Amino acid sequence: MGETLRLAIDSLRAHKLRSFLTLLGVILAVTTLVAVMSVVAGLNFYVADRIANLGANVYVISRFGIITSEDAWVKAQKRPLITREEYDGLKEGMRTTSQMAALLDTSSDVRFGNTLQEDVNILGVTPNYIEVRNLSVAAGRFLTEADETHHSAVCFIGADLAKKFFYNLDPIGKTVRAGNHSYEVIGVAAVIGSALGQSQDNFLFIPLGTYGKEWGTQRDSLVLFAQAQNAEMIPASEDEARMLLRAWRHLPWEAEDSFGVVGSESIMSLWKQLTANLFAVAVSLTAVFLVVGGIVIMNIMLASVTERTREIGLRRSLGARKKHIVLQFVTESAVLAATGGLMGIGLAYALVAAAADADELGDSVAERLHGSGPFLWNLSGDARGETRSYRGAAGGRLRTAWRKHTAKI
Repeated sequence: MGETLRLAIDSLRAHKLRSFLTLLGVILAVTTLVAVMSVVAGLNFYVADRIANLGANVYVISRFGIITSEDAWVKAQKRPLITREEYDGLKEGMRTTSQMAALLDTSSDVRFGNTLQEDVNILGVTPNYIEVRNLSVAAGRFLTEADETHHSAVCFIGADLAKKFFYNLDPIGKTVRAGNHSYEVIGVAAVIGSALGQSQDNFLFIPLGTYGKEWGTQRDSLVLFAQAQNAEMIPASEDEARMLLRAWRHLPWEAEDSFGVVGSESIMSLWKQLTANLFAVAVSLTAVFLVVGGIVIMNIMLASVTERTREIGLRRSLGARKKHIVLQFVTESAVLAATGGLMGIGLAYALVAAAADADELGDSVAERLHGSGPFLWNLSGDARGETRSYRGAAGGRLRTAWRKHTAKI
């Protein structure tokens, strides 16, 4: 076998150009296939880490839930709003949660002096929101129960606002203006980053009571973030929340829920449902190139047999059997295929490494997919959407173009 392998390698080495051209199809096919599968795996990880990650053992209760059709969206408009009384009842009545946070949101321009930051997410949140969502404080402090009780005009800002307004200043104690209201900065959040190519640090948190007083409308519906005691308790906690809300709303047993309960698994399930066929087609198409590469190798081997009849006759006259001749050509084709595969994998690895060095792979891919948008889900309570309320501005541009297929809470 060793001699056969040596003879096969010597034969391929004697025809370098032909061998390279034969390998080229296999190299490109393997490179494309590995690259596509890397992108698929990278996107799945990116969605799980940046979008479906609601927090440790956290799920969301809101007015809409996941909606993927226009008819369901129109029907969901008739659902009642989630009120502060229901939030207080759930917070006090649930036994399977460690804590529960609530928020309302809108958007507005924010000013500091003559500097303007447009389309900032204004969020009214409860004091425990930072713990439920696992946010970090870079400077100052977060909102407290005293701020909530007294409806204080204070705010906790994101890194984008701090960078733009207070690049060389201490932001603590400064006053910013959002809409027609002024707020004292009491803290700055640590950098969160971006999701789907949009910053998640362009926000301004104020106490929920202050939001209701200054920004509230009759159409506001709370978004609740419930944190189960542990991962194993999440399904039981979701069932308890659903049971309590249905009981308070006096829903008959056969009636559908008039609210939505969504966890990370639901979001990932929606993502896979939307992209499974797309990814399968992409992988299948690239796999066809491998078949074409194999056919090219078969054709070259056939031509090689025709050209080397004298060599074959000489080997047969020296005692080589038919199986030895077949083994040599099979070995040559196997060496070609294996070499092309290894080179293709190496090239794909180099491309992925170069893309990772140039920019974070998830953000880079997401920015290029921004215009297609069929995979984007929203957590929203009205036409503007409440996605921005807990994932920054992720998906804001896609909301109108993909409302029929988006998921909304």
